[in-house]
Parts: sequence; structure tokens; C-alpha cells
Amino acid sequence: MVASEVIIIGGGPAGSSCAWMLRQYGMQVLILEKESLARAKPCAGWITPSVLRDLHVHPKEYPFGLLTMRKLTVHLFGKRLPLPTRQYSIRRSEFDSWLLQRTGVPVFTHRACRIERDGYSYVIDDAYRCRFLVGAAGTSCPVYGALFRGVRPRPEDALVITLEKEIPSEDGDGTCRLWFFDEGLPGYAWYVPKEGGYLNVGVGGKFSRLKVNNQSIRDHWHAFTEKLKGLSVDPDHISNPRGYAYYVRKDTGPVRNENAYLVGDAAGLATIDMGEGIGPAVKSGILAAKSIITGAPYSLARLSRFSLKDILLPGREYSQ
Repeated sequence: MVASEVIIIGGGPAGSSCAWMLRQYGMQVLILEKESLARAKPCAGWITPSVLRDLHVHPKEYPFGLLTMRKLTVHLFGKRLPLPTRQYSIRRSEFDSWLLQRTGVPVFTHRACRIERDGYSYVIDDAYRCRFLVGAAGTSCPVYGALFRGVRPRPEDALVITLEKEIPSEDGDGTCRLWFFDEGLPGYAWYVPKEGGYLNVGVGGKFSRLKVNNQSIRDHWHAFTEKLKGLSVDPDHISNPRGYAYYVRKDTGPVRNENAYLVGDAAGLATIDMGEGIGPAVKSGILAAKSIITGAPYSLARLSRFSLKDILLPGREYSQ
């Protein structure tokens, strides 16, 4: 049996950020990740400046494609609102792999299934043992299912379902575009350009509202693809989108249960206004690590529920 002081289940931004911080303080930690990275991860790939500040990374230090988006066009109730901003876009396959490698901790390819308490330890699949356990494996995280389902319920009205596609695109002016509540969508659609000739497009909506309105997210995807034709997007490139689901922030219960922690999408921390998940994932991973290191309470009180302030007032870049 492999033993470690801390085991993190999930090697995405939340798990990697937690492991990175723990290792700074000499903690023994390993990560269990069900897939080999680099993986294709459904995600718009938008990151705010605060993400890089939290990771202590200057934009020039990021070794892969990082597009600085200085223009944001918001479409709302038929009106077009151009906004100056400073945001970034990344490709998740590159970003996740880089963050994971940056931790410097052992990574085991293992799909965690069964989690049990054994005295003061947690045992995963009779193969791994730890004193502290961090659930960072997204919406379907087994740590949530085993240790938090009864104490932190997930309301249906917090569930967002999406369809998205990342495609090659040599055209475009680097402008990020967002459509809110377009054609009855209870959410928004996005057009996020990326460095190196890529583009991510997608739609996301509240599941409960779609159900009440007798709508499907795929119907909204088809309507959105018609709109994309006007932006010179090849319709052949946007067939067969990938879907995923996540929960926006609702503090319905604890995110710590004894020595077990939830971070990122496992805790349902996407922002209420924009559904941004990477920023809350990174922040919560770091906060959980600090709690493990110091013994202080694990609190999300300082973690914002909203993204809009960071979009309109992005603040300074990180500098050492």
C-alpha cells in the first residue's frame, strides 16, 4: 500500500494548486489522476489576471500559448456592449499538464472508487493511505460522493450544463464575445480566441430552467452555430460538441469534513455570474493547502462568488 501524508484526488487546477502550495512547505503529498495528461478538457479556457497572481506567475513566464484579450464584446438583450479589459485564454491540455508538472509531486494514474476511514487515516481502493484527503476531481469527485453528499447537498438550481468545441481558427481579431440570455438561453454562449490559431465556442445554461422551459441545451447549441456562421466559423468544425456539467456557488454545507477537503468543482465553486471555474479552483486549492499546513479553519469566505469585478477591474500583473 502506498502511503502519503496528503493524497489529492484529481490533477486539474484545483488539485495541482493545492499540491504546489503543500510542497512549498515540505509536506509529503501525491496526486491520483484518473487520466494521463495532456488530456482534452472541455473548457472555454478563460483565466482572469487573479489566477496568475495566485499562482505567482507572470504572463511572460507561462511557457505555452497565452493570449491576452484586451477587448470583450457583450451581447445582452439585443444590445452590443464593447468593453476594454485584460483577460487571458489558455488551452486546458497545456495548462493542466504544466500545472501538474510544476507541483513536483508524484502522480499516479488511478481512478479512485472506494474511500474508507481507518482510524485517523483514509484508505482509497485498498491501495493508498493518507492522513489528509483532498477531493479535486470535479463534479463527479469520489471524495464528495463518499464523505460530503449528505452534508453538502447540490441544489438542482445550481446545476449548469454545457456544450463546447475547440477548433482551429486562423481568422479573428482576438476579441472575446459573450451572449447572455440569447434566444431564451438561461445562461450564456461564448467565443473565446486562443493563441496559436485556436478558438473555443460553447453554450451553457441552468439545467432547472431548461427543464421548466422544455428546452434542451443541444437546441441552443444548434441556434448558436447558426450565429457563428456570421463570424466566419466553418460549420464543419463545430459538429459533435462535448458536454460537461458543473455547479455554481451555493454554500449548502461544509467543505471540510474532519481531515477531508473539497476544492474546485468538487465543491461546486463556479462563479454565479460567469460560471468561471478555474479561478475558484486555484484559490480553493491554495486555501485548503494552507489549512492543512497551519491547522487553521478551511474557509471560503474570502473566495468571491462573482467574476465581473475581476473582468472590469483586472488589477496589476504578478511580479516577484
